[in-house]
Amino acid sequence: MGSAVVLYTWMVRGHLHPMVQLAGRLAGHGIPVTVAIADVPSSGDSGKTYERLSASYPSVSFHLLPPAPARSGDEADPDADPFITLIADLRATNPALLEFVRSLPSVKALVLDFFCGCALDAAEELRLPAYLFFTSGASPLAAYLHIPVMRPDVSFGDMGRSLLHFPGVHPVPASDLPEVLLGPRNEQYKATIGLFEQLPRAKGILANTFEWLEPRAVKAIQEGLPRPGEPVPRLFCVGPLVGEERGGEGKHECLTWLDAQPARSVVFLCFGSASSVPAEQLREIAVGLERSGHAFLWAVRAPVAPDADSTKRFEGRGEAALEALLPEGFLDRTRGRGLVVPTWAPQVEVLRHRATGAFVTHCGWNSTLEAVAAGVPMVCWPMYAEQRLNKVFVAEGMELGVVMEGYNEAMVKAEEVEAKARLVMESQQGKELRERTAVAKNMAAAALEIGGSSSAALVDFRNSLEISAHD
Repeated sequence: MGSAVVLYTWMVRGHLHPMVQLAGRLAGHGIPVTVAIADVPSSGDSGKTYERLSASYPSVSFHLLPPAPARSGDEADPDADPFITLIADLRATNPALLEFVRSLPSVKALVLDFFCGCALDAAEELRLPAYLFFTSGASPLAAYLHIPVMRPDVSFGDMGRSLLHFPGVHPVPASDLPEVLLGPRNEQYKATIGLFEQLPRAKGILANTFEWLEPRAVKAIQEGLPRPGEPVPRLFCVGPLVGEERGGEGKHECLTWLDAQPARSVVFLCFGSASSVPAEQLREIAVGLERSGHAFLWAVRAPVAPDADSTKRFEGRGEAALEALLPEGFLDRTRGRGLVVPTWAPQVEVLRHRATGAFVTHCGWNSTLEAVAAGVPMVCWPMYAEQRLNKVFVAEGMELGVVMEGYNEAMVKAEEVEAKARLVMESQQGKELRERTAVAKNMAAAALEIGGSSSAALVDFRNSLEISAHD
């Protein structure tokens, strides 16, 4: 076995899954790959995930890094900010990463998840080239590269809907930045800016996108525009890294139900593995779906209590009690036309199914790319993190979706849910959306083919590794 590349991430699906997809692609290009996974406290049941990955990806090696030992006298602070705690936990895992990498016979480079950028220090200690893996697209990457060099007179939170003009990026209302950038310049804000500031330290950045999808942002980064006068790491667009999760048990009931539906007739609603909406909002969605008259498949997660901290997003909450959450008689009235499944649906397979005609999504980047690769128009309903940014890029930049108005208010009304379902499924605008998403699907597939832009980027990355090994 030749020199390995060690990929380093943490145990949360939105970051782990694309990193594993990247590992599979690298292995397919003849690069020995080991995925090191930080077992931080917010990970949940890491053991089962580790076993499933090891069984499902035989060409990739996996290693679960032990959590950092608690220091004497340390006690968990119930009021600690979960994001700050996560960054601290990842930094505390550096010694375990160092020990593991040193135990390997030959390592050529490290590829670090964006959130694991503190391991750039470990790479320097090991004297290894370090690359960052950015699980989102080129447009937010261009924005994040530029934000540390901006000097706004007021905080972003005070700018309201004023448009921000990042190099190569569709104009973004300030209020659509991630929430952490809109509040006071506290520890969380500083930690986020710290993540942005570490980007230029990498030898290169692998982004989960493809050039056709975000040409302006890709060109701007390649030309160094987000950080004028400063070096910007080389960009490798290696996406879309999407694929069915392996190791599932049989065919999900919703796929059997979809088999019986006409082509492009079903509205699919799913808000990802870490989002949920309040019970009152679930009822509004139900009323809107019922009034729309369209078939629907809806994955419903149990609501999180309003006072729960954000770590609850990453904890399994069990199956939603559908009868209690939805309007009385809703399930009976829509039986046959609609299917509500508790908690989870095999999203990639659903999106690729011929019956799926629209996707109501929270605009997480993994979900966005899955819709693009499947050629399904999106109804954008962002909820947290960078999802509002993605909403701008999908609806206004790429023109592959429409916006669910009210996403940034207390409640999206049933009338809006009905209107957007009808718009995508019935209108001329919906027809044009489907035509554009069909083109995007073909371009996504072409990027991954031999000789396509993303396959070529992986070859360039492999060549970069060879050059680094001889420096």
